[in-house]
Amino acid sequence: MTGGQMADRLAEGLRAVPGILRADLLTVARDPLPRMRWLGRLPHGHAVLFAVVMGSLSFAQFQEPTRPGTIQGPVPMIWFVVLQAGAVLLALTRPIAAWWLSTVMLLVTALSVEDRLPSQLLYPWNYGQIALHTFVLFLLALRVRPRIAAEALVLTLLVGALTSSLATRTHSDGVDEIVVSFTTAVVVGAALRGRRVARTRLVEQEELTAEERARRTLLEERNRIARELHDVVAHHMSVISIQAQVAPHLAENPSDELKENLAGIRQNAVEALAELRRVLGVLRSEDALADGARHAPQPTLDRLDELVGTVRGTGITILTDVTGERRPLPPGVELSAFRIVQEALSNVMRHAPGAEARVVLGYQRRGLTVRVVNTAPDRPAPPSPGAGHGLLGMRERAAMLGGELTTGPTPDGGYEVTAVLPTHHPAPSTAATETAEDPV
Repeated sequence: MTGGQMADRLAEGLRAVPGILRADLLTVARDPLPRMRWLGRLPHGHAVLFAVVMGSLSFAQFQEPTRPGTIQGPVPMIWFVVLQAGAVLLALTRPIAAWWLSTVMLLVTALSVEDRLPSQLLYPWNYGQIALHTFVLFLLALRVRPRIAAEALVLTLLVGALTSSLATRTHSDGVDEIVVSFTTAVVVGAALRGRRVARTRLVEQEELTAEERARRTLLEERNRIARELHDVVAHHMSVISIQAQVAPHLAENPSDELKENLAGIRQNAVEALAELRRVLGVLRSEDALADGARHAPQPTLDRLDELVGTVRGTGITILTDVTGERRPLPPGVELSAFRIVQEALSNVMRHAPGAEARVVLGYQRRGLTVRVVNTAPDRPAPPSPGAGHGLLGMRERAAMLGGELTTGPTPDGGYEVTAVLPTHHPAPSTAATETAEDPV
């Protein structure tokens, strides 16, 4: 880059400075100081107390004897001091406007009293004024971007330099105190703001991660359900195909039309089975189960006693009860009912050690009610390793069948899971697909 290009860029940057300052600092936008998690509004009360104390200190310093040869008596600075102290209170809600007010008061006060102050007093601003403006800068840096806080700091120091240059006589120089105090306030405020922003973003990221984890868990559970239903549907399609193939041999002198229709049925069943395997079979490639387990038939309620016996082997007392006339149910209902009981008992083992459980199956004319309830645990449960799939999977299964699932604690400290699974096929309710986590 040549010298001319560098000069052009520098000139362009300087021309942009007024616009940047105007956009950053010419605003009275409201930006209230947030409440602290543990202290609440206590810092706000401390800010008010600080403004009163430092304002009183500033006014007391102005009441010192004036320089010989000037107007005698206390300097009438009460209103200037009140306005600058009020800037601290304004900074609690409108930090940029408060900074403007405090800066203007610093300039006006210094120019008004410069020829009256004795030489031993700090100039251009006394300790009370420095403390008040330091706090305003700190409150500003807590709420605005670091660039805006730096701009306010530079302009404040320029105002101080301008005030000192306009002095008509020698005063005690307070430049070092001013620079150190104001710079420290901006740096500390910006650092605290950066920490707060980082913590807020971390919380937001954690919420997004939790949502993503819940979504992934939901998809995994739906894939698992799809794999199981794929097995059920594939089995029945295979049965249809075999029956259509065997049927002509069971009839005496079947007609050509019958043979043609049965052949069409078999062909459609074979094509549907192939399409089903092509669309849903890919889900099996993500299953980590062994090949033998993959091709095992999906369980039904006929295996409920086997399941209960397995859980009893872990030391849990389980009672079973069946009401209504027991009858075969649609495969999807049988599978979902078995899985709901399995997941509910798994939750009992994980979250209610030492509890007793009861499994109730209620057969109705239009559906099946599954109820699993356990008593209160007799000892604390070990921590759960991450988000579980239990309640989520049960809700998905009930929603798939158009049923309902209710869960919650019982009055005696236990937990209850109740699923109502219709045997007809209404449209699934979207409300029932809401996710939930395992009880803790």
